[in-house]
Amino acid sequence: MKCELKHTTIHYEIHGNGKPVLLLHGFSCDHHLMTGCMEPVFKSQSGWKRVYPDLPGMGDSTVTDGIQSTDDMLEALDEFVGEILGDEPFILAGESYGGYLSRGLLKKRQHQIEGLLLICPTAGQAKHDAPAFQLIARDEEFMSQLNHPYAGEFSGMHTVQDEYNWSRFEREIVTGLKKANRPFLERLRQRYDFSPEMEKLDTPYVKPVLILAGRQDHIVGYRNQWAFANEYPRASFVMLDRAGHNLQIEQSRLFHVLVEEWLDRVTEEQEAKHSQAQKSVTRMRSN
Repeated sequence: MKCELKHTTIHYEIHGNGKPVLLLHGFSCDHHLMTGCMEPVFKSQSGWKRVYPDLPGMGDSTVTDGIQSTDDMLEALDEFVGEILGDEPFILAGESYGGYLSRGLLKKRQHQIEGLLLICPTAGQAKHDAPAFQLIARDEEFMSQLNHPYAGEFSGMHTVQDEYNWSRFEREIVTGLKKANRPFLERLRQRYDFSPEMEKLDTPYVKPVLILAGRQDHIVGYRNQWAFANEYPRASFVMLDRAGHNLQIEQSRLFHVLVEEWLDRVTEEQEAKHSQAQKSVTRMRSN
């Protein structure tokens, strides 16, 4: 599907029906990054409508000169939400740059967002704090036979290198990398960080949050992510060993369980809110 906006045409997919979930992929990738890790979770979770956009200039989404910075990207994303979801409450999940944009969108639509998932979220270039790359596990036989144009990118990214991790990297990451608008992304890197006023929420966000960080994440690290957790009173923070920036692939079993638990907390919160609203209506009628 296509959504025509002021400075971009956003390609997006919708899976399932029910309460909306907006899922945002990382820098230079496309929606396959999020469908690859999240759709297996939703197979056992009914009642969720998943909205997977390609960010402007990535995947099959176009972009114009009207988007020059991450502030501009956020404005386009906010416009997209207005067009597709309107004022309907939704939950939000973002990976890496998508996590950065998610924090910005939370600033704009805090009243509307009923749960937040951040997967290895970036904190912007100015706050970059990440360890050096560390290889944890490598299948030498498989890697020695891997002959692919993106094999070098995989070996420089993944802390666990074997056939399983490669197959998912090729299917979920490379698919988007091939389509990325490189000149646009290079310009965007020059104005990657939000304006300072976007860094802090006006009031505490008290809905269920899950923040996942990789101990070996050499792209964004884990220290800033712990700082994010301290901003949210209802946040679970999980740092996983044997996981780099593609934690959702390298620790897929734990990822699945942790995201399910977050969805359970969101559902519990929504049911409690609904029950409280019903009690209020009953009291009003009895009076």
